[in-house]
Amino acid sequence: MKQTILAISGKPGLYKLVSRAKNSLIVESLDDSHKRIPAFGTDRITSLADIAMFTESEDVPLMKVLASMRDLEEGKVSSLDYKKATPQELHEYFTKVLPEWDQDRVQNSHIKKLIQWYNILVKAGITDFEEEMAPTEGDNIDDRKE
Repeated sequence: MKQTILAISGKPGLYKLVSRAKNSLIVESLDDSHKRIPAFGTDRITSLADIAMFTESEDVPLMKVLASMRDLEEGKVSSLDYKKATPQELHEYFTKVLPEWDQDRVQNSHIKKLIQWYNILVKAGITDFEEEMAPTEGDNIDDRKE
């Protein structure tokens, strides 16, 4: 799951990888529209698996942060309205999610985007953020003979 959920710079929301074309990827928005669009090599495309949050010690993968949010919210959408929240409310909420977050490097906009992405994923029915965290035997594509 986490390899196929994508963020595309300049486009709001999250996208699911549907197919690969010759010069692009075909992605589908995870919102209610389920609109399919091409994403080209010139777009800055990032898999959620490649994103981490800054902490005081070491960076924490986004999937662990999302799992922590899911546990805090009991699998429901965020109780905090990120659009109307004050910076203080955002900081208090994020401290519950990730106590050791780096307050110098993590901006309010990052917290808002994280809450927005979490809500999109929950509304799309995606709440198993730990799946495929550790590769199992036979999962390595390079090992396949065909």
